[in-house]
Amino acid sequence: MRQSMAPGRQSQLPSQASNAAAQAKLLEKKKECEAIIALEKASANFVRRIDALGDDFDVIADAGVVHGQVLEQWPNMFRILDLFLSTRQQNAEREAQENAPSQGERLVRVPVEDLQSSTEKESS
Repeated sequence: MRQSMAPGRQSQLPSQASNAAAQAKLLEKKKECEAIIALEKASANFVRRIDALGDDFDVIADAGVVHGQVLEQWPNMFRILDLFLSTRQQNAEREAQENAPSQGERLVRVPVEDLQSSTEKESS
């Protein structure tokens, strides 16, 4: 009987050992699968953040274009401002010449109060 039990035990031992090895291999594969899932999630998050960063760079590039266009207009603005100021100065000089009294003309200030008081004295 002992001999019949021994072969049965031997047949169970390899199956338990192979079962434990399969369990270990399965556990290892589960860990690998979880690591791959975590890597995919991290990669998707990274791609989303890089896309958002790319969008921000697009906004920065557009702002740079607008700033360039504004800076391009400054020489024209200064030219227009110079024309306006010179025209204004010419108009002021012309008005001063037109409003200037001609030769022999003078403004004289007459004290009205003194005239009124002297006419009142004469009439009284």
